[in-house]
This record gives sequence, structure tokens and C-alpha cells, in this order.
Amino acid sequence: MPVEAKRDHAVLRAIQERIRAGSTPTARTDGMRVVLSIEGGGNRGVIAGGMAAVLDEAGLLPAFDAVYGSSAGTLTAAWLLSGHIDAGLEAWTDPPSYARATRRTNVLHGRPPYDVEWLIETYYDQTLGLDADAILANPISLHPLATDAATGASCDLGPLVHDKASLHLAMRASSGLPILAGRPLAFGGRRFLDAGLSESIPLDTPIAAGATHVLALATRPRGSLSNDSRAVQWITDRWMRRHAPGAREAFLQRNSRAGEVAARLEQYAVDASTDPAVLTVRPGEQSPHVGRGETDPAAMRGGADAGVDAMRRVIAHLG
Repeated sequence: MPVEAKRDHAVLRAIQERIRAGSTPTARTDGMRVVLSIEGGGNRGVIAGGMAAVLDEAGLLPAFDAVYGSSAGTLTAAWLLSGHIDAGLEAWTDPPSYARATRRTNVLHGRPPYDVEWLIETYYDQTLGLDADAILANPISLHPLATDAATGASCDLGPLVHDKASLHLAMRASSGLPILAGRPLAFGGRRFLDAGLSESIPLDTPIAAGATHVLALATRPRGSLSNDSRAVQWITDRWMRRHAPGAREAFLQRNSRAGEVAARLEQYAVDASTDPAVLTVRPGEQSPHVGRGETDPAAMRGGADAGVDAMRRVIAHLG
């Protein structure tokens, strides 16, 4: 996308207008609903973490009415709305500190390979002090997405979040990778799996909820799409048949759906006539590769820096 298209984009104009007017989430008069959308991707989420940190540092967060997160994007969203995205980003870039969440020996101790419960309940809450009260009190609403295990539909868990316990459950449900995180998580009378199965970049859900402007933080460079190996597809398909047959089709179609969403985002970026207006921030094509299960601290720091650089380039001209 050419830089000129970004500078003239309606999403950036909306953010700039609100910041200049001193608009706050509890006193809007402009008729817009401006939403921040954060993609997941396991440890690749560190890239969106860098982007979110720049938004916060630049004082642009008050321009948003809601933050939607998918999978690891929900974790970034929570840290951002807690007022301590710097702590969340620092945690992302220090894989050894949360290594217990992904130890191969977890299964020997009755824990899933990806122990998201320990990550949130112990590491985030007890060790790092993630401020649930600040998130719940923030006038900018948090919307964790997850996949309904019975239907495969993308669901907004925001209405179910009302205290720290339900916040943690929503974060876990949004990040509940098939097989790796164990069976679907029961929450609010339903069972949920990772949001990436149905809506890896929150787009259709915020639009259906009335978003007029969406700033999407993507963790993949332009043209990079998910492509699971045949072995992973086969194993996951068999697991889905047994534990979440209603969501099996969502899993089977997620790669093709991701391609369709990527094409839509490109069109949104350059077409000024779209309604709603959507702008996607992506890491540069030459950015360091960060895998879903990345464990190299240098690679994680490189990913964070790539996110920081991408967002700074996008907002450089805003007053």
C-alpha cells in the first residue's frame, strides 16, 4: 500500500479529529464508532504488541470506542486497556519467563502442551499483576473473540465479562488452540475454542456491531498467509471430529477464509469509498520472521521492533 493512501485514509482522519477535539469514550458527539482490531498468531502476537505500545505512547487510545482481539490479540488488548501495555510487551519479548506455558513436559503433569490457564492465572495475574479492575473500568470496551465449539461461529465474549474471573475465562477461551490448549473451554453455558479458527483478524464482528472505522493490527506481512502442513491438518481434523465436530468446518476453511479477508483488507486500504472504513497496519515485508511458537528472545524483540516501526510510520504525520 502506498504511503500516500495511508496518509489520506478515513480511519486516520477520524482518529486525528477525535484527538484534536479532545473527544473521550464517555462523551462522543461525532456519530462514529472507531474500533481497534488486533490479530493473534501465538507468539507472533508480539508484533501487534509493538504496534499497540506505539498507539498508547502517542496518546491515541482515547480515540477508540472498543478493542477487539483474536487469540493472542486478546491478550495484547487486555494489556493495552489495563494501562500497562509496556509490561505486556516486555513479557512478550522474554520467552524464558513464560516457558512453563509451552513446556513439552506439561503433559506429564496433567497439563496441556499450551497451558494458557497458567499463563493467565499465574504468570499474568500473580507474577506480572495484570490489572483486571482497570480493564473492567476502562470506558473503552474489551471484546475477546472466540469460536463456538458447537457451531464454528465467531463469538464476541465481551458481554460475558463482568469480573476478573470471567475476564480470565474470556482470555483463555479466545486463546484455546485445538489440541495444544486441551479441550474446548466451558464458559457462559457454551464451549469455546481459539478465535483464529473463525475470525483471525477481528473484522466482521466489529462491523456487525456498528463499527464505522476499524484500525486493524495484523501480525503477518502483506501476502503471508497461514498454511498448515498436511500432518497438522490431519491430526487436528481428527481431534475436531471427536471434541468439536460443529467447528470442524471452520477449521477446514480457515486458510481459504484468511485469503479472502486479506484481499478485503487490501481493498479497504486503498478505496476511500468503503463503508465502514478499514485500515490495516502490517509489519514490513523484510521484517524478521516470528513463528507461532517462537522461543528465541532476539526474534521476539525483532518482532516487537517491527511492530513499533510499522505503527510509527503510519502515524508519523498525525498532529
